[in-house]
Parts: sequence; structure tokens; C-alpha cells
Amino acid sequence: MPGENLTRIEAQERRAVVETQEYDVVLDLTTGPEVFRSTSTVRFSAAEGASTFIDLIARDVHAITLNGRSLDPAAVFADSRIALEGLAAQNELVVDADCLYTNTGEGLHRFVDPVDDEVYLYSQFEVPDSRRMFAVFEQPDLKAGFRFTVTAPAQWKVVSNSPTPEPVAAADGAATWSFERTPRISSYITALIAGPYEATFSELTSASGRVIPLGVYARKSLWQDMDADYIFEKTREGFAYYEDKFDVPYPFAKYDQLFVPEFNAGAMENAGAVTFTETYVFRSKVTDAVKERRVVTILHELAHMWFGDLVTMKWWNDLWLNESFAEWASTIATAEATEWTEAWTTFNAMEKSWAYRQDQLPSTHPVVATINDLEDVQVNFDGITYAKGGSVLKQLTAWVGIDAFFSGVSAYFAKHSWGNTELADLLAELEVTSGRDLSAWSKKWLETAGVNTLSPLIEDDVDGIITRFAVVQTAPADYPTIRPHRLGIGFYDLQGDTLVRVHHIELDVDGDRTDVPELKGRKRPDLVLLNDDDLAYAKIRLDDRSLATVIAHLDKISDPLARSLVWGAAWDQTRDAEASPSDYVDLVLGNIGAETESTTIRTTLNQLLLTANSYVAPAHRDQTRERVADALWQLAQAAESGSDSQLQLVTAFAAAAANDAQWQQVRSLRDGQSVLDGLEIDTDLSWQLLISLAAGGAVTGADIDAALAADNTAKGSELAAQARAALPTPADKQAAWDSLVKNDDLPNTVVRSAAIGFVHPAGAALLEPFVSQYFDMLLPVWESRTYQIASYLITGLYPAPLADVALRDATRAWLAENAEAPAALRRIVAENLAGVERALSVQARDAQD
Repeated sequence: MPGENLTRIEAQERRAVVETQEYDVVLDLTTGPEVFRSTSTVRFSAAEGASTFIDLIARDVHAITLNGRSLDPAAVFADSRIALEGLAAQNELVVDADCLYTNTGEGLHRFVDPVDDEVYLYSQFEVPDSRRMFAVFEQPDLKAGFRFTVTAPAQWKVVSNSPTPEPVAAADGAATWSFERTPRISSYITALIAGPYEATFSELTSASGRVIPLGVYARKSLWQDMDADYIFEKTREGFAYYEDKFDVPYPFAKYDQLFVPEFNAGAMENAGAVTFTETYVFRSKVTDAVKERRVVTILHELAHMWFGDLVTMKWWNDLWLNESFAEWASTIATAEATEWTEAWTTFNAMEKSWAYRQDQLPSTHPVVATINDLEDVQVNFDGITYAKGGSVLKQLTAWVGIDAFFSGVSAYFAKHSWGNTELADLLAELEVTSGRDLSAWSKKWLETAGVNTLSPLIEDDVDGIITRFAVVQTAPADYPTIRPHRLGIGFYDLQGDTLVRVHHIELDVDGDRTDVPELKGRKRPDLVLLNDDDLAYAKIRLDDRSLATVIAHLDKISDPLARSLVWGAAWDQTRDAEASPSDYVDLVLGNIGAETESTTIRTTLNQLLLTANSYVAPAHRDQTRERVADALWQLAQAAESGSDSQLQLVTAFAAAAANDAQWQQVRSLRDGQSVLDGLEIDTDLSWQLLISLAAGGAVTGADIDAALAADNTAKGSELAAQARAALPTPADKQAAWDSLVKNDDLPNTVVRSAAIGFVHPAGAALLEPFVSQYFDMLLPVWESRTYQIASYLITGLYPAPLADVALRDATRAWLAENAEAPAALRRIVAENLAGVERALSVQARDAQD
């Protein structure tokens, strides 16, 4: 993406010259399907006589006027920048341009609903994409007030950060909406959403006494599935929780939540106008994991209204704090303010497993990452930024005390409202409220990378009495920091049909080895669980006796958080090649049927499929895949009628199907010849079954076309693309590849979905001819596509299911031959390589057993 980058040094130099006051942005959305007219008036002060630049990505620039002086666009506009020279102390810049709609989910995205041909628009600006809609100083510490004036079809609804005004009629069936100026905010959280959205409204009373209008929006063709009352209910619970804990009233004039098509992320914290992926509008039955994730996402974005929008980072190296705080806050709010009381179990199963995985990649980085430019920040929306950071904040709250933590956060908001901050500003307030010096804590936890491993060292006598117990801490050689941990140790014994916690202690662990004399003289239990209650951020190990116990009896642990910790420990040992993949398969198949926590089931089943497809030795991979699929089908048949577990097991069985008999069972289920009590083959499940059949060569392209004709929706188009790309012939694979790599007209969500189908494990052998094509396309794709599309292709089309030496060697060779390639691109490729190297290591362990 040449010419669109911005370095931290450039941003600092520009901030030293410029102070922004206000933007007046006039947009005409009636100029056709490709471009819209954007006229930006920017008022700012500057060091007199200085030079700088303003950002803009546009197809054409018609006119540029600086302080009444006309500038030649051909002379001053290049590489997404307009050069500004000879600045005055006070300046007014006017830029008149034609900007492009996108179909990539970046900038101002344009979508045509295949159901009714209605046009919908929404903006997505984080990190650097408000410049795709108007001329702007695109960096978070140049805050300003923004006033948008929008001309659009009169029948549309138009939403921005300020309350929507009454429109005024314009020519040719259009209308104009003139919004009030926003408070001082960063450009990346400004917003425009426009189209014939359906909406419903409510309100709540803030702690300040103000009445806050609430809105929920979605497309007309999805409105029948929009459960707005539930969204309002969770929003009210979140408002009450945050206003109480933060002791700062909600800072904006209203709060709209808009569910928009073809969205790349889960949601975006635009001030007062949050956008969500419309996959959170449930047209079919979804798992409890997805329902809970929607609640966490709602509360995550609401937390950003304070942490991120009211007070904003100076530069993207503190992106982690923005996202980690929202991750932590949304989890505690979900657990304490909603019916989803096991949110911390979900956090352990999903976020922490993501964090541990990310922290072991070659691209791992300190929580406070070095962000040199925009490309750096794009690839840092990762498990360190969100999940490890959230885990570390959870530990910090335990370290300073939850009351002191919230008091410090409140003081931080009060002191820095509408401003920009750095990490030190928050830590300073926490040191005041807690009385603790946080410099050493920050250095060890925020400024170093890597995850520690904690293992029990247990010695006992012939009668099973413990004679020595210690916690051994190790760190990877590349990241050797040994950290302090506050953690629990739980002893569990099998009593009848239950693994009961019979003893628990909590202690501080530091150094390579921490002896625990309190446990001497106790009988060695059936299960020793380090980090019981999940206070620490560390991988934990199970001793041999404990591992044998959980393989046979994991389902007998009543506490869902303890079970999640055991699931995670067993998985870590497997993927680190310290335990047999076959043992992990036995563990999952023997215990998953009794698991009650939806996200734990979801995470574990995904890990089971990865083990069967990539981690077992090639010599018995086919046998293992068939065994796993058969067992999942048996578990699905035995599951409670209509249960969450039943739905997840059926979906996993379809994904795991590996022989003709299994695909015939999938077909029978989809066609209604085989029936499971309580299981409805609704639209989305029917597609998942069809994708399985496509991967098995059990349907044709004509069958996929027929399914799309029956579900001619945006979601149907995505799933049809996935099914076509999964078809297991060389011609079908090449056609899918060409549609993604040689063409650039597919929308973002179709690209993402088709890539998933292309690398379906059932067709792994068909990917061998694409290894060379993959490496040939890397640089051209990186240079010609937007970041989002390039990342989908480079990550999604990597032939990871091959998981063999040839792929490893080819990836190493590309990295060696392309040392000068952009760092962000090399990072993605290196992460792909790490997955293959790990798979080969685990395969070698499996071959030994």
C-alpha cells in the first residue's frame, strides 16, 4: 500500500506544528455508485511560516484553497497527502474532492442488498481511513470538533456522532441533514451511516440526570430478526455499571447501535454511533457462545465511550491500553451486571487461549508495542493487544485492589477528559489511589514479551504423602523474563462421581522455583491444578497423575472455570509437543459431551479438529480424522435434545467428515432423512452441511447455485463462495484462486469466506500446486490491495493444511529471499510459518508414541 503510510516521527513532527480546531465536512451521496463528493473545511492553528501536510485518499481533487489562496491539486496532492506550505498562525483549508466508495470495509463502504437492491453505507475509519471520506489530519492526538452536512436520498436514514437532525428537502428527491458539531474527538471515531435502515428508539437517564436517546438500526431485510429490546436491556445494564464504577457520566449526546453489512470486525467504537457486524442479528439458531460474545461486544464498545473516545491515546503504541481496558471492563461488566455470570470462564477459554497462542509466535511483542508506522499498528490488532493486555489488567486489579483501580480510572477520566494520554498518565492515578509503586510491575509485564510456564514439582513417599511441593517457573529462551504471579493451587480428589476440590491455597510465586511448605504432609491428590481460579497469566502444566485423572474424569469437575483451566493446560501441553496428540483426542472425545460452557465447547472442538487435521502424524492422520468424525456424530446423537451442545457437535461433525459414509450421513441429515430430536436444519446449519458435502465432493456447483437461489442474501453469497471454494477438484480450486487473486471486485466478506473454503482440510492434497502460486502473489497483492483485503488473502490462502516439510521450507525460503519486504507483510508470513513448524514438532512427538 505505497504512499498511504504514516510514521510516528512524521505524526510527532506534524503535531508540533499543528493544533486542529474544527472540521466542516459536506458530503453529497447522490453522485452515483462509484464516488461521492466531499468538501472539507478545516480550521487549524500552526507555527507561522511552517509547512506540513494533510491526509486524503481520493479519486479526483477538484480544488484546494488555503487561506483564500488557490493551490494546484496536480502540484500539491500526491501519495494520499496534500502539501501545505507557508502556514499562518490561523488557517482555513478547503478541499473539494471526489472520494471512492469501497467494498473492503474500509473508509465509506457501499453495499447493495441482493434481497431488495437497496443501498446501504457505513464508515469504518480505524486506523487510518477517515481520509478516505474527507481531508483530515489523520492521527489520534489532533482532536477537533466535526460537523457533517450530508445530502442523500430523502427516504434514507442518516446517522453520525451527533443526534440526527430533521432533514431539509433538496433537489431531485434528495434531502440534506446538517449535524451539530461534535465535542473534541479523534478522526478515527467519527462516523457516517446512511441508507434505508430500519430503526427503533428508546432512552435512559444518565447518572448526570440527562436523558440519553438510544437507537438500534439494521437493514430492512434483516429487521424481522433484530431483537432490539434485548440490545436495549444490555445497554442499560452496561450504562448503569460503568457510570457507577467510573463515577463519570456518559460523555456524548446519544447512543446509537447500528448493525451493518460486510463488516470486518466485531464492532467499532464510533462516538455515540457504534457499528456492529450484522452477524449479531441472528437469522438462525446460534450457540450460547455467540450470544454471550454479542453481549461482551456490546459492553466492550460501550466501555470505549470513556476509555478511547473521551480520553484517547496519543499514538498507536497505546492501542493495547485502549483495547485491553475495554476487553477487561466488558468481561467484568458482563459477569457482574448481566445474566452471563460465567464471563470469566469464557475469558479463560477464548481470550486467554488466544493470548497464549499469540505470545508464542515469532511476532510476539511487549504489551506496549513499538509502533513505528501505520502498517505496524494494522498488524497489532492481535492477541497481545486485546487478550494478554486484558489478562494483565485483571492481574493489575488484583495487585492494586479493585476499588483502588476503579478510583484511579475515575480520576484519570476526570483529569484528561477530551484529551490525549499515555500509559504513564493512567499508572500515575493508580499509584495515587493504591499507594503502590507500579514501575517494576509495568516493566516486567508491559515492556517484555513472552509467556511463562508454571509446573508443579511434587515428591511423595510410598504412602502418597507429599514430602516436597514447589512451583517451577520457566520462560522461553528468546524472552527469559521471570515474573511475579499471584495464583491459587487447588487439590482435587475423586469422590464418587465428582472431582471435588479438597484443598486450596493462594500465594505469590516468583523466581525459577517457589517452594510451598504449606502443602507438605498432605496426601497427594488425584488432580493438582495450578492457577486455580485463574488469577495469573501463565501456561500451566499437569503432572502425569493429574493428566491421567482428567483424561478419565474431566467431566466430573463441577466448577466450569476449573474445567476450562484443565482444558487449556492439556491443550498447551499438546501443542508444545509435551503430550501426545492422541491423548488429547482421547481427552476431548471422552469428556466434551458433558461440558456445559458454550465457549469452552467451541474452543475445544476447534482445537480437536486442528489436532486431527494437522497435529497427528501423517501415517495415521486419515484414521484419526475418521475416528474423530464418527465419535462426534455419536456424541451429537446422545446430546440433549435442542441443546447448545447438540448444535455444536453436529456442526463439528460436518466439519470433520472424512469419508464417504460420513458425508452420506451429512447428506441424510441435511435432506431430512436422518433426524435428531430438537435439531432444526435451519438456513445457516443447512449451509454448513452443504459446505461439508462440497469439500467431500458429494455435491456439484449446480447444487450450490440452487442453495444460493433459495437464500439470495448477503450471507448466502458468502457461504456459497465458501462452498464453491471447497469443491475438491483441481479446476474448482484454480477457479477459486483466480477469483480471489486475479480479480479485485469481490467484497471483503466474500473474500474472507471463500478463502476459508479454499483451504478446507478435506482437500489438503489439492493445495500442493498452489504453494508456488502463493509465494508469487505475496508482493503484488500487498502492493495492490488495501490492507484488509491483503491480510485476508495472505493469511487465508496460506496452504496450512499441508503442514509438511515442503511448505515449511518454501516459506523459509521466501522470507530469506525477501528480507527487504515490508515488515508487516513479513510478520504475517512468519506467523504462517510458525504454525507449520509447530505442527511438524507435534507430529514428530505423535510419531514417537
